[in-house]
Amino acid sequence: MSVFSNKVVFITGASSGIGRAIAEKLGAQGAVIVATDINGTGAEAVAAGLRARNCRAEALTLDVTQADAVRAAIEGAAERHGHLDYVFNNAGIGFRGEVRDATLEQWKLVLDVNLLGVIHGVQAAYPIMVRQGSGHIVNTASLAGLVVAPLLAPYAAAKAGVVALSRALRVEGAALGVKVTALCPGFIDTGIYAAAVTAGTSQISVKRSVPFPIAPLDASVDELLAGVMRNDELVVLPKIARTAWLFTRLWPRRLEKMLMSQVRRFRKDERAPA
Repeated sequence: MSVFSNKVVFITGASSGIGRAIAEKLGAQGAVIVATDINGTGAEAVAAGLRARNCRAEALTLDVTQADAVRAAIEGAAERHGHLDYVFNNAGIGFRGEVRDATLEQWKLVLDVNLLGVIHGVQAAYPIMVRQGSGHIVNTASLAGLVVAPLLAPYAAAKAGVVALSRALRVEGAALGVKVTALCPGFIDTGIYAAAVTAGTSQISVKRSVPFPIAPLDASVDELLAGVMRNDELVVLPKIARTAWLFTRLWPRRLEKMLMSQVRRFRKDERAPA
């Protein structure tokens, strides 16, 4: 029997990408899936697909930037099912461009979704899990939250915040029975590139300019979930992402020079004329 069997799993950003794959994999392992997304139609499609395979799943339309709505959704799931076992704070939005081209509105959007969206999920789920004496909060951060990430500054700032929050909460929650893991994927084949916020460049160029090979989604999510089952503090993948993280710590000046070259190429090939 899977460790996820009969567990209530609440997922944000569940209509596509990592969130959808988590919902489908854990639903197939016997979990009760609460799939949420700002795209309610997409979330319902995921839930309906699971139910068609005799899995237990429901869907909610949810904007993670709305704290009261997140709290109501999470508390409602716990009340309906009697417990809350896993919360995957996964909803996110990408960014590509230079700081000088990013508007304040773009900064606010990226931070609202990628950082405050996670905080809203934590604020709602953590008290429930403390009362239960059990539970696991899984926050989707990014490799960009661990390394130097030019051309991703708003995104990286938000994801670094998610890493810091997750590590602090992990220590606080340990003696209370609450586990916390931060997922730090590198470049994975999800829909985040097509929907990225862009400044001074085009959405078409975002995926094209990824500096590493893009890892397949299915195998990547298997690896992410294995890290969750181990109760890892950070799950960094794929292998090339772990190498980049190590490079950042061992040879920061060399990396800085490499990244400066990346910025020069961006300005030459992608950045729109001023």
